[in-house]
Amino acid sequence: MSASIDAPQVQSQILEAFEFRHATKVFDPARKIPDAQFETILQAIRLSPSSFGAEPWQLLIVQDPAKREVLKPFTWGANGATNGTAGQLGTASHFGIFLAHTGATMKAGSDYLARHIREVKGFSENIAQGFEGILAKFQEHDFKLETDRQITDWSARQAYIALGNAMTVAAMLGIDSCPIEGFEIDKTEAALREHFDVDTSVYKPAVMVAFGYRAGPPMFPKTRRTMDQIVRWV
Repeated sequence: MSASIDAPQVQSQILEAFEFRHATKVFDPARKIPDAQFETILQAIRLSPSSFGAEPWQLLIVQDPAKREVLKPFTWGANGATNGTAGQLGTASHFGIFLAHTGATMKAGSDYLARHIREVKGFSENIAQGFEGILAKFQEHDFKLETDRQITDWSARQAYIALGNAMTVAAMLGIDSCPIEGFEIDKTEAALREHFDVDTSVYKPAVMVAFGYRAGPPMFPKTRRTMDQIVRWV
């Protein structure tokens, strides 16, 4: 496959997509993402890498307007309160919440991980046992992932990998997006329990994301540090 890739053309497409992408605050509510294109975004999420291949997150897609209304009072980063609009919750074609697994499922030795290693990854029993030992060493010794909060934060970091891939793929399809951390954790957890049938002992909200088509040009120009400021070669 690599022999047939036009590298300069692909490089140009990638950079164009990153220049195109911005944190879209208001979408055109009349424009919906075609199912086939959104499926490509979901596949990019599904195929994203994660530490130990544990895939320690779920994605909740919130399309029901009534469910979005539930989120608005405490999701200040997406309810339009900061710019006097309907926000991403009121205008996005698709709205998602990444849920990070907690220690209930992601602590080394859990029943969930045992099944994942054998049933999803397809490891034989001998390999699975060795893999579990390496994962336990990683959590307990290497990265000091001892508390439930530490394991949940580790899971959330894996979700951010999938989030980044989703936004890049969306941009390459001409679809806008916005990552959202502007929400109150405790109220979001309560809403997930009450209105979304989510067991928050197993899943915690990590980050939200909106997809759609911009209603207008970006509010601010794209600014970034120079390459020399962000990269150091040794």
